[in-house]
Amino acid sequence: VQLQASGGGLVQAGGSLRLSCAASGYPFTINGASVDVMAWYRQTPGKERELVAATTKGGKLNIAEAVKGRFTISRDDAKNTAYLQMNSLKPEDKAVYYCKFEVVLASKSWYEWGQGTQVTVSS
Repeated sequence: VQLQASGGGLVQAGGSLRLSCAASGYPFTINGASVDVMAWYRQTPGKERELVAATTKGGKLNIAEAVKGRFTISRDDAKNTAYLQMNSLKPEDKAVYYCKFEVVLASKSWYEWGQGTQVTVSS
């Protein structure tokens, strides 16, 4: 599985960015594979990676308090893609953002990480 994260960049405080994370490769090249949990994490130097937002295939959402009301997670299961719409960005949102998918195939499931995309917010 390859998870390709994109959409990061430099934005002024108060601005917006939309991150995307698309899964490709095996097992999505065969029928039966799907993604249950799609999640976004972020990490700054010297700190642990923290959950930003997550969504399940069944529609459950988990949004970190620090971004509630500003960030929205969504998904397109036909494209095996997750999105993170980030509005009203603050300097403290600066981090490397990673996507994490729970891949499901038959009776097995496992987690995959994307490579990360840098988000920088200037004050």
